[in-house]
Amino acid sequence: MKNIDANLFTPQELEWLNLAQQMGHQAGKVLRSYFRRRDLGIQDKGNAFDIVTEADKASERLILDLIHDRFPDHAVLSEESGSNHLHARCQWIIDPLDGTVNYSAGLATYCISIGLKVAGETRMGYVYAPTLDEEFYAIKDKGAFGPYGRLQAKGTTELQRAVISTGFPYDKATNPDNNLDRFAQVMPRVRGIRRLGSAAMDLCYVAAGWLDGYWELNLKEWDACAGELIAQEAGATVKRYRDNHGICILAACPGIAPQLLELVE
Repeated sequence: MKNIDANLFTPQELEWLNLAQQMGHQAGKVLRSYFRRRDLGIQDKGNAFDIVTEADKASERLILDLIHDRFPDHAVLSEESGSNHLHARCQWIIDPLDGTVNYSAGLATYCISIGLKVAGETRMGYVYAPTLDEEFYAIKDKGAFGPYGRLQAKGTTELQRAVISTGFPYDKATNPDNNLDRFAQVMPRVRGIRRLGSAAMDLCYVAAGWLDGYWELNLKEWDACAGELIAQEAGATVKRYRDNHGICILAACPGIAPQLLELVE
């Protein structure tokens, strides 16, 4: 891995990380090959806001093949294919293209997100952003790392100086619990709110200190798994809150986390 002392990790952890990097970079080549093409084969997944493209599917096929070749007894939970080997001790959590709406529109904020759970606990997270050739990764209790080395979720202690991000659920047109009320609560109290369109990248940017905070409702495990560990290992305050609207998550630098959580819970 780039900028990493291999002595920090066990041989097993290095094997996980090396496979994640291989999957991320090879899937990244696939995604770049489709990017801004006219023949993406865009399909709705239930409504016009939730879509899948041929690039999602091609990226996923490549990743699943690599996992099955290296670890045939491991389970996989992936956005497009669901899950298999439900009772396996090790489970890979895959989003082969996080930020599909951005990607389908020709916007370059998208990534591949790869997590690994062992006995139900997230032990590794890896996120690769192909456009900038940037990778972020973490091993449980070993720290988080990114393009410039070890990540630290440093930020402001004043909410009014914070730049944060959020997102909106796919059922925003039909479900009144769609984050607009929380957006209205937070907006006048911060320096700025951004909408990146990729939960994994939001979480990694909090880990890197490029965002002061992030919250979102109704995520899935493949959206949050890898980035959540990366943010935690970088020292961010990370909390899953509520249990009635998918995964509701907040990640923020410790100085503003309590204030932001109070506004979005």
